[in-house]
Amino acid sequence: MEYKKINSQVHTLMNIVGLAGMLAVLTVAIIIQITKSELPCPLCLLQRAGLIMTGLGFMFNLSIGIRKKHYAMMITGCLLTGGIAARQVLLHILPGDAGYGSTFLGLHFYTWSLIVSFATLIYISLMLLLPEKSGKIYLSFDLSTLSKTISILFALIILANLVSTFLECGTGQCAENPETYLLLKKLHI
Repeated sequence: MEYKKINSQVHTLMNIVGLAGMLAVLTVAIIIQITKSELPCPLCLLQRAGLIMTGLGFMFNLSIGIRKKHYAMMITGCLLTGGIAARQVLLHILPGDAGYGSTFLGLHFYTWSLIVSFATLIYISLMLLLPEKSGKIYLSFDLSTLSKTISILFALIILANLVSTFLECGTGQCAENPETYLLLKKLHI
């Protein structure tokens, strides 16, 4: 019985780290969007949806319990994000193409999205390889409080992305190269 609790603690910690990673990526995306006035393109929005799906898998493991379907959700989110990011990379791979949006460390954010989705797939694979009896870990903080805090922050970043997308696209199709928040423009704000 003790080993199950220890294994659960290791899995909990790994799910917290995974969820924190998804939270960080989505937070940076929103911050860049607001501070640099760079609206995400439709492919960028779909990549965010894949990252949210991945994060929800981590969050469900933390709140409901570890389940195969949560891992399937994470893997599907990574594949969705990676596939869409790869498509966007290929759209801008021609010589002389400046790409879409700003860069970080010389790479566009859709390239980072591809890297993050691939790295997350590897991380999830390592999580799935954890043995049943994985030994003790000693932490000086409560994992349940940390888990709840990060889950709440993740829910808030999902809400921020939903509001942002609604303001950008309204109820219709998003602009291919958005320059303004469509809904705000219609409301003359």
